Amino acid sequence: MKITKEFKELEKSSVQLTVTIAKGDVAESYKSTLGKYVKNAQIPGFRKGHVPANVLERKYGDSIKADAIGELIDRSFDEIFKEETDMRPLPYSQPVMDEMPALDITKDLTYTVKYDVFPKVDVKNFGGITVKEPQVTITDDDLNEELKAMQERNAMVIDKKDGVVEKDNIVTINYCELDDEGKEIEGTSREDFVFTVGSGENIYKIDDEITGMKKDESKEITKKYKKDDENEDLAGKTKRIRVTVKSVKIRDLPALDDEFAQDCNEKYKTLDDMKADIRNNMETAKNRRIREMKNNSLLEQLVEKNAFDIPASMLQAELDGRWRMMAQQFQTTPEQLDKMIAASGQTKQAMLEQWTGDSEKMLKSRIIVDSLIRARNISVTPEEIEAQYAKIAEEGGMSVDEVKKHYDDPRSKEYLIDDTKENKLYDEIYKEVKVTKGDKLTFKQLFEQRA
Repeated sequence: MKITKEFKELEKSSVQLTVTIAKGDVAESYKSTLGKYVKNAQIPGFRKGHVPANVLERKYGDSIKADAIGELIDRSFDEIFKEETDMRPLPYSQPVMDEMPALDITKDLTYTVKYDVFPKVDVKNFGGITVKEPQVTITDDDLNEELKAMQERNAMVIDKKDGVVEKDNIVTINYCELDDEGKEIEGTSREDFVFTVGSGENIYKIDDEITGMKKDESKEITKKYKKDDENEDLAGKTKRIRVTVKSVKIRDLPALDDEFAQDCNEKYKTLDDMKADIRNNMETAKNRRIREMKNNSLLEQLVEKNAFDIPASMLQAELDGRWRMMAQQFQTTPEQLDKMIAASGQTKQAMLEQWTGDSEKMLKSRIIVDSLIRARNISVTPEEIEAQYAKIAEEGGMSVDEVKKHYDDPRSKEYLIDDTKENKLYDEIYKEVKVTKGDKLTFKQLFEQRA
């Protein structure tokens, strides 16, 4: 097929493509399409395959021309994008034709379409970029906090012998609101409400007020709430609440010894074995978190230094994907989610607008990473993938065979390859930018920081 093409770059990574197909190919395509009609047409008075061409042209002329044009456009697209891979339409960007061309077999056929392409970002200058690396040391206190959490997860909950409410006790209470005459306000009573004293996980925040009460004791509490209380139903109000303590329990923590370690995991022989493993896991988590924070800081600065627009179709596809994911989380369909959101007084459009800013930043970061990987021809070898298997196995306490099984399907394997490429890219870039020591943080603060 003899064709000429002209690309014109538009705003937001859109492209206008004008294609001209030689009249010889136009005539050949029309002839071929007409031949198919002749072969398959069934018209009363004629045998199948023997309907004269001129009869079909009079009866189906517009359809024959439309089919011929469609075939010409499809074939020209296939030829053009075998070569012009960088100008290929995004998978979710359907080329739009403002006007369908007229077919005249004595003339060239010209058509014009518009569509979105992958944004072109030429990231070369890394000057002025400084990435701060948080300084975190895992202390004995951090380790002990993790051990305490493990104790609590494995604790037995038993009745407290003296029945006196204290901080960290697990209490069961009945309560209700009282009016000015001391009568119960209908609809405010609750029975067998369970919470941990000191957690504040009760509507009236009466942790301090019930401290010191005993099992089966009742008490009337009058509490005045601040005007800026986070609970709007309580802010600035005074409430009278009758509370009865039904039970008081404590967590009976297991002793931190070799037996406890063995109960937690059979791979541990001693408590020291478990401590060493916990510290190793914390180091792995720390390093992964610090790298995540560094990478995000680097990408934020690269996005600022390299301004470009996100194609409208790409952003819409991302927002649609987030909406479908939210529907899955609510175990419903996207259509039903739309109705649920509307019933709550919100709209889908308003939520999508709220997500737009973060979605654009995420897409720009992803585009920059992809562009740099392609520009630098970063690839991974089978040996490097094997090394990744070994690293994942060591960090996860698994065998290499178990890791390989996890990445056995092509999609998971592709994810691992892409992740390995990204890590190689970051390693290269950190040699070209300034990396300085950041703030000193505790292990807990590290995970409270926004990545």
